[in-house]
Amino acid sequence: MLTQIINGHILTPQGWLKDGSVLISDGKILEVTNSDLAVIGATVIDAKGMYIVPGFVSMHAHGGAGHDFTEGTTEAFQKATQAHLAHGATSIFPTLSSTSFDNIKCAVTTCEELMKAPGNIIQGLHIEGPYLNKKMAGAQWEEFLKDPDPEEYIPLLESTQCVKRWDISPELPGGHDFARYTRSKGILTAVTHTEAEYPEIKAAFEAGFTHAAHFYNAMPGFHKRREYKYEGTVESVYLTDGMSVEVIADGIHLPATILKLVYKLKGVEQTCLVTDALKYAANEGGTIDDPKYIIENGVCKLADHSSLAGSLATMDVLIQTMVKKASIPLADAVRMASETPAKLIGIESHKGTLQKGKDADIVILDKDINVRCVFSQGKIVEGTNTMIH
Repeated sequence: MLTQIINGHILTPQGWLKDGSVLISDGKILEVTNSDLAVIGATVIDAKGMYIVPGFVSMHAHGGAGHDFTEGTTEAFQKATQAHLAHGATSIFPTLSSTSFDNIKCAVTTCEELMKAPGNIIQGLHIEGPYLNKKMAGAQWEEFLKDPDPEEYIPLLESTQCVKRWDISPELPGGHDFARYTRSKGILTAVTHTEAEYPEIKAAFEAGFTHAAHFYNAMPGFHKRREYKYEGTVESVYLTDGMSVEVIADGIHLPATILKLVYKLKGVEQTCLVTDALKYAANEGGTIDDPKYIIENGVCKLADHSSLAGSLATMDVLIQTMVKKASIPLADAVRMASETPAKLIGIESHKGTLQKGKDADIVILDKDINVRCVFSQGKIVEGTNTMIH
């Protein structure tokens, strides 16, 4: 079946294309053309002057629709991923927060099975922890935290290829050996929940830590010890050319001024937008079921107000924040949610941009940056075709 999307502003790797069309066949992009003449035999979809952009790549999300990926069940994975898909995340890397290795193995098994299913949007697993600096990790993970143990992580990674990203605190004993091993496996390895200053970040980068998770969050910036001043992890990452970053652009975890600064200093090709979403994201009508947390002002916090716990955002919210609050051009905001993460995590051959031969993962956004239609591998996602009616 041939589908043709016309009458929209199409975001291509070369920039915006107006009065063109996107041709879809067998779940792939057949062509992005500058002609909008109707193709014989094609089902025509009129984008009504809206934006036609690549599907978003969600590479840091802990859950959604009331489910956390650490549950490890098929139901949890399917419900949470489908909830994010409806908001434009046509590729997702389910994220496990610190948990037991038994739980990690269970999630790996579930992930492997689901990745074999036709139409699957899961591209691999993302593990955050349990090798985290206890001073920076928050009380909720305390029982699982430990130093990197090659007798745990090597057998796991030798037995599966579904783990595509792993984040730890680089300053822990054995942290650099961990990164050398994970990078040798092609796994994106990120610093997170860290106190590292410049010498440590420089050494960590050389060992294989090429990315900084939820930049600015759970890491120090410029600070004083007694009368002397020191750079924090933030400044150290800025100074490390080639180290990419991700920001939780929900408008709450970071102010617009900081989002502008990251965009200015790291740039589109080294900056990703992530939700870091908890299970309470995309959970219409759901209630919070853990007394340690509260939902207030659109974000999840620890009940004692000592810290933010995670976001309730979906990928479309990140684009809205970058454009409306941080004054970032729409094309750049979309690229940071699609093209950049696809490249950094190694799926750019078939995801991340609207180009011939790639998966037909397409989002149509209206002028107010609301999702009006989502195509996942050429098929309209149920409940998202609000523009067609």
